[in-house]
Amino acid sequence: MTTVGILGGGQLARMLALSGAPLGLRFLVMDTSEDACAGQFAPLLVGDYRDAAALARFAAQVDVATFDFENVPADSARQLATRIPVFPNPDALALSQDRLAEKTLFRELGIPVPPFADIASRAQLDAAVADIGTPCILKTRRLGYDGKGQFRIRSLADVDAAWEALGAQAGSVGLILEGFVAFDREISVVAVRGRDGGFRTWPLTGNWHVDGVLSASLAPASVAPEIADTAVAHARAIAERLDYVGVFALELFCRDGQLLANEMAPRVHNSGHWTIEGAETSQFENHLRAVLGLPLGDTGARGVACMLNWIGTLPDATPVLDTPGGHWHDYGKSPRAGRKVGHATLRADAPETLAERLQAVGDALGRESQVAPVLQRLSGYEQPDAP
Repeated sequence: MTTVGILGGGQLARMLALSGAPLGLRFLVMDTSEDACAGQFAPLLVGDYRDAAALARFAAQVDVATFDFENVPADSARQLATRIPVFPNPDALALSQDRLAEKTLFRELGIPVPPFADIASRAQLDAAVADIGTPCILKTRRLGYDGKGQFRIRSLADVDAAWEALGAQAGSVGLILEGFVAFDREISVVAVRGRDGGFRTWPLTGNWHVDGVLSASLAPASVAPEIADTAVAHARAIAERLDYVGVFALELFCRDGQLLANEMAPRVHNSGHWTIEGAETSQFENHLRAVLGLPLGDTGARGVACMLNWIGTLPDATPVLDTPGGHWHDYGKSPRAGRKVGHATLRADAPETLAERLQAVGDALGRESQVAPVLQRLSGYEQPDAP
């Protein structure tokens, strides 16, 4: 029986383990925390990712390794790769950990990006703001996610505050200044590439964020065919350049019919959670198929699906469970402000039916504002043709 090792024990590792059970897989999860939620479903090895001895113990018990979040030290992944296969490869992991390297790669591949500049000093920040203009966003190059490590500069009056908030990190994790994109909508491509180079994408997903954290996703996103084709081509170019194996997500801004790349996530992704019930093969199962060298599964959608993220605390599950096509996911985490503690997915064969169910659930849970943008999109929804 094959044992898959997962560096990181959060909800993504948990869902990977759950999806691997029908494939007859065993799992070992390594995390720095004793209460990592994936440990509720798989053996948990507690240790520091930089501890060579802990990594050696981990490697001795698994046949292949992957990770569930992008802040696993790339050097640790490289060390692990000297003992066992690691997918995605550590170089892909390292690149995605650095916003500057990532944006530079996108630009080299001809993928449009907002203007950006490397920031190592206050003088460079002043010069970059003058060049890029306001509004713009100062970000840490590393370790930022879900809106963390960012400061929006709305005018020149905000530059002092931005440097005060993040300037001390210029010499450690580095900083990048990016032009602000007044986008029409946010979409993501969730893609998978196998060991043999086989490449597939799920239908594009439309996303809505609140305070930098994903709030809701709708799939398939209703976009023009040329937009979908361009997005998929961008994802394929990245996957092939990096010799990527596994699932990843490419987040994109859509503005005036043009796509601008925001960032990529080298792992299964929040905006792909709808695939568990809404696609023929989930992102989690296909990630495991990819890293094990198995044939990739069908990524076609089963109707229309909406994923609602639960942040901080879980609402009452009853309205979702009482709804046809309603599915509930509790991550087994204790409540905490800003923490992803679960999600729900509503699925239907027709967009009108999904809208009715979503409206009812939103009203019952007092989440009208969370479902409102999705309902607005569904009101003019045209279901994309299957690829």
